[in-house]
Amino acid sequence: MGAANTIISLQSAIKEGLTSCVEQLDNYLAAIEKNKDLNAFLEVFEEEALQQAKKTDRKLRDGSAGKLAGLVIAIKDNLCYKDHQVSASSKILNGFTSLYNSTVVERLIAEDAIILGRLNCDEFAMGSSNENSAYGNVLNPIDKTKIPGGSSGGAAAAVKAGLCHAALGTDTGGSIRQPASLCDIVGLKPTYGRVSRHGCIAYASSFDQIGPMTNNVEDAALILEVIAGPDEYDSTLSTKEVPEYSKLLEIKGKKRIAYLNECINSEGLDPEIRSTMEASFEKLRKKGHTVEGVDFPFLDFLVPAYYVLTTAEASSNLARYDGIHYGHRSKEATDLDSTYKKSRSEGFGKEVKRRIMLGTFVLSAGYYDAYYSKAQKVRRIIKEKTEDILSAYDFIMIPTTPGTALKIGEKINDPVAMYLEDIFTVQANLAGLPSISLPLGQHSNGLPFGIQLIAGQMKEDALLAISEYLMANFRN
Repeated sequence: MGAANTIISLQSAIKEGLTSCVEQLDNYLAAIEKNKDLNAFLEVFEEEALQQAKKTDRKLRDGSAGKLAGLVIAIKDNLCYKDHQVSASSKILNGFTSLYNSTVVERLIAEDAIILGRLNCDEFAMGSSNENSAYGNVLNPIDKTKIPGGSSGGAAAAVKAGLCHAALGTDTGGSIRQPASLCDIVGLKPTYGRVSRHGCIAYASSFDQIGPMTNNVEDAALILEVIAGPDEYDSTLSTKEVPEYSKLLEIKGKKRIAYLNECINSEGLDPEIRSTMEASFEKLRKKGHTVEGVDFPFLDFLVPAYYVLTTAEASSNLARYDGIHYGHRSKEATDLDSTYKKSRSEGFGKEVKRRIMLGTFVLSAGYYDAYYSKAQKVRRIIKEKTEDILSAYDFIMIPTTPGTALKIGEKINDPVAMYLEDIFTVQANLAGLPSISLPLGQHSNGLPFGIQLIAGQMKEDALLAISEYLMANFRN
């Protein structure tokens, strides 16, 4: 059975004796071995996964299996899994073993998902290309000379290449949606406060969100259904009841959809992506939906506000990696001062150091008001304007990325150009809203690109329903 099958259809096939969890797992293990050059996995939990697969086969036969039985899923290397290594793809956490499960992993296990391994990512989830990992680049399975996107590049590559059925990624400014766009899969970032961040290694705590990366919308809905909901370990979570997203995938009535004029008319947007977006708008209109352009005069402020705020939070969050509590400690350290300096200098990569320094700068006494305080005000304006648009429309529809996948190394030495790759994805994080990238575009250069939808707060049900509709009517 191919990877495009849904979890539900896979469970039916297992119950009918057409396949088994063990057979599915063996297929994925063979695919991982064959595609080692992609560098998607940092570690495969082969023996454990095999035991879990055998156990799940028994449960499916006797009717006691959970919602995700048969799902072979891999997790980004910034999600804690008890008694397993977790490193955030950084040398500073090399060899560190987690003492507890993240809430999302706990919930996957409770519903009989089979956790296959941990996936390569940009170090501490900082990057848009997966070129910032201490363990080497991940290659795009569609074209191995190209980046897979980041920071959840290993997750996107693994799902696209059929190395696992689905993956969990994290999204701080587009790190689920951007690689999903470049690797031709579905990537969902839930509302901030919908999924617990407990056990997710923090980058920017008021932005980070965990979500599914899948081959179809139905699987994303089912996984979200399992991982969402209140958690005593994360006080930022909503207590709102979690709907059965997987049973709410039909849209009701005609929809009102806005697109941002500044995004579609942006000089940096690839002309073919622009024409695909315009053709999609026209097709939706022909089906009776309202699609209108609206002004969003803050496009040029999105990336600066995002990077001021996230680097400030990163500077604070990453202070704990000091060579004393846990993680890498320099062998050349001779006293407290040199332990801090040498351990952090050796342990962190170039991009992480850059963001820590930038964050420390914007929080410093003379610059706090000029940068950090001002960026918080800009964030509020962006949030209010986005919510204002969504009070008149059901969804905002924009490109996920300004272009298709870059060549490996193409922009790695130009941080500002690399940061601008996030221009269309950071809005949802700044506003804390749910957003999804759908694999609906194909460029003449042979590479895919995604179309992105943003919905109102906690409206994942509506977002997933319109996504299912678009995938059924617009895919290929």
